[in-house]
Amino acid sequence: MIVTVFRSRLKPDVREEYVTLANRMNELARTMPGYISHKDFYANDGERVAIVEFAHEEGQRAWQTNPEHRAAQKLAREKYYTEYHIQVCTLDRESKFKLPEQAAAQT
Repeated sequence: MIVTVFRSRLKPDVREEYVTLANRMNELARTMPGYISHKDFYANDGERVAIVEFAHEEGQRAWQTNPEHRAAQKLAREKYYTEYHIQVCTLDRESKFKLPEQAAAQT
């Protein structure tokens, strides 16, 4: 699995407009081969974090080089971001836990 962690900060007063672009990119990412998931988070200090998972490197590369995504990246650097940081990682280990639904309903 390939995990991309994308951290960014937006210029003042562009969040609403940026969200429209980000939503389109989320839709597009879902069409890439090997796509698993995409989640966005906003911290109290204004940092935005997106975590994108692909089953394999080829899918992540297809996403990274997609022409519409590349155009959105350029636009975002020019119009929306004050900074960003991208980390592309290969999953070495994974551990999961989920409380059974019946037990979760009783709490």
